[in-house]
Parts: sequence; structure tokens; C-alpha cells
Amino acid sequence: MTAEAVSAPRSNGRAAIFGWCLYDWAMSAFNTVIGTFVFSVYFTKGIVGDADHGAALWGVAIGAGGILVALLSPVLGAVADHGGRRKAWLAACVAAAVVPTALLWFAAPDPSWIVAAMLLVGLASIAFELSTVFYNALLIDVAPPGMLGRVSGWGWGLGYFGGLVCLVIALFGLIGFGGAAPLLPLPAVDSAGPRATGPLVALWWVVFALPLLLLVRERPGGTPIGAAIRRGLADLWRTLKSLPGQGNLVRFLVGSAIYREGFNMLFAFGGIYAAGALGLDFGQLVLFAIGLNVTSGIGAILFAWVDDTIGSKPTILVSIVGLVALGVPIILVADPHWFIGLALVLGLFLGPAQAASRTLMGRMAPPGGEGEAYGLYGLTGRATGFLGPWLFAGATAAFASQRAGMATVITLFALGGLIVATVREPARG
Repeated sequence: MTAEAVSAPRSNGRAAIFGWCLYDWAMSAFNTVIGTFVFSVYFTKGIVGDADHGAALWGVAIGAGGILVALLSPVLGAVADHGGRRKAWLAACVAAAVVPTALLWFAAPDPSWIVAAMLLVGLASIAFELSTVFYNALLIDVAPPGMLGRVSGWGWGLGYFGGLVCLVIALFGLIGFGGAAPLLPLPAVDSAGPRATGPLVALWWVVFALPLLLLVRERPGGTPIGAAIRRGLADLWRTLKSLPGQGNLVRFLVGSAIYREGFNMLFAFGGIYAAGALGLDFGQLVLFAIGLNVTSGIGAILFAWVDDTIGSKPTILVSIVGLVALGVPIILVADPHWFIGLALVLGLFLGPAQAASRTLMGRMAPPGGEGEAYGLYGLTGRATGFLGPWLFAGATAAFASQRAGMATVITLFALGGLIVATVREPARG
């Protein structure tokens, strides 16, 4: 990772900070509605027809794109560092994500749609992951000095609430809840309500991504795309060759990749596990989703000040300890009420761990190399991305129990936290 002289962006004020944070609000609807609580459950029960087999197939769908994300993230990040136009790259990723998401409308409740639905979800997940490279890199342009942790935490917290609001709209507007008919009179046949969440999330994503694209001012670019590709690839190659001598960075990338894979698995399979292993009905699942998003958002926002005060690494470690301490009883309890209560408390530590990890990567990146840094962050986060879901799928299939699959999540939290505990955090500016 090379640092070079870069021009600072024109002043980004409060409106730009809000616009940047709002992208978390925009994209989190995909994780919440499609990946965790509505479409994933519809896929396992409505399309596949078997909760355990459906969970295993969902793991394959989410994990299969991890290799491509791992290969493209650092390359695209390095190219954007030299060519600028990170917002243009971000817009392209949004377009590539919302099209397959919208096409989920056609995924009928029939086993013949299993492969197509898996393909659409996989493509959208790839574009989702790649968009975060450019979005995260813009954090350095947006956050004022000394406020990196707060802006990152605010964005992450806003994301949880955005996913929650979109979920509520989906439930009351498209699916119906508590015996009440949906506000939009969709046909009752062919699971029109769950299928309609695809177009809803796609529209949500586009609308709330616009403030970032319109308000955030990034560093001036202008290097022709060909030259940007050549220089970006050359810098990336030098960085990769130098990694053996950068033990501190490598430990953070590896450790964070491990516990971030635990986060990914939790989001991908949390709703499936709650419905399949604990037998939560739809109403309980909704309450679980709402409560978890609220506590996670509150935790991310409150810990944002902690991040800027005591540092990103201590914030991460405190959060990991909380996740492990609560995760063990969560996978052991059989009572749905205990499960929901413990999960709500766990949410307080979920958001801070994610936001502080993003902040620490930004603090470790050299000026002008943020895109490459977050590309490597994406690379390591997805290099084992195909293993996590397949690990869940394998454990679930081997023991015929989703509890065994969820136990792997707690292991990843603990192992990743132990590695990051050895990282030296740079001085905060």
C-alpha cells in the first residue's frame, strides 16, 4: 500500500456526512429483508420446502460469490485510488445489485426456481459487497479530523434503522401482519407478498443512495481509466508483495476477516435458524427482527463516541467479548422468549464491532490509498467468505441440526477477536 500526495476533497459539510451515512440506510434493506428475515425464509420454506435443506442451499448461494468478490475488491479499490470517481464505481455497483434484486419478484414458490433464485441472490450479494469498497473509502473524505469513529458509527447505526423501516414497510405494505391484510392488495396466490420484497428493496436502495452521489465531494481524479488500471494494479502488486513484512496489518486483516465472517453468517442464517430450530412463528420472527435492529443501531451510535475516545481496537474487543458471552447461551436455549431476549442484548455489541472495524481500517490506510486498503479489507473478508456459509451448511447437514451450524459463528467471533487483540492501533488524528 503506497501513500502518495493527494488533493483533499472540497469541504464536505453536515449534509454530505448525512448523505454518506444514508447509504448504510439504503443498502441495509438488502441484508435485513432479503438476506435475513423475509426472502431467505421464503426461499427455504416456500421455494425449497425444507428448512434444513433450504438453509444449506442458501449458504451455497451466498458463499459462491465470495471468491469473485475477493478477487475484484482490491483491484477495483486500487484502480479507484488512482482514477478517482469512486462515486461512479459505487453507482455502477448499485445498478448491478438492484437489477437481480428486483428480479426476485419472479421467483415463484416452486422447486424449479431454486437455481434461478440462488443465482439472483448471489449476483446481488456480489455487487453489494463490491459497493462497500468504494463507500467505505469515501469515509476518509467525509469525516472531519477526530470524528472518523463517530461518522462510521452513525452510518452503521442508521443502516440498522433503515433495514428496520424497510422491513416494517414490507410487512404491513406487502405481506400483511397480525391478521391484517397488506396495504397493497397483492394476489394471495404464489406468495406475491414475499416476492414483492425484491422490487421494494431495489427501489429503496436506489432512492436512498442518491444523497451520497449528489452531496458527497470526493478527491479530484481524472487519471484516464487505462493509466489508472495500470498504476492501480502495480501498486496492488507491490502491496501484496510487502504484506509479509507488515505483520500488524496482516493480523488485523486476518483477524477481522474471521469475525466478520461470523457477522455474515449471522445475518444470512439468523432468521432461518430462528424459524427452523426454535420454531418461531412469523409474528415472533418479526419482533425478533425489529428488536435486533433497534438494539444494534443503538449500540453502533452509542459506541461511536467510545471509538473516538478510547480507540477502535478496544471498542472491537469489548464488543467481541459481549458477542461470545451472549452467543453461547443463545445457541443453547430452547425457549423462544429466552432466545429473543438474549439476542436483543447481543445486538448492542453487534453494531459497534462492525463500525469500529471499518474505522480501524481507515486509520491504518495511508493517505490516497483508502480504496486499496478497503479492497484488501474486502479481499480478506471474502477470501474465506465461501467457507463460512459452507461450514454452516456442512455442520447443519452433518448433525441434522441448525444449532451445530450456528455454533460455528461463535467460534469465528472468538478466534478473530484473539488475533485482533495482538494488533497495534495507530495514533488517532
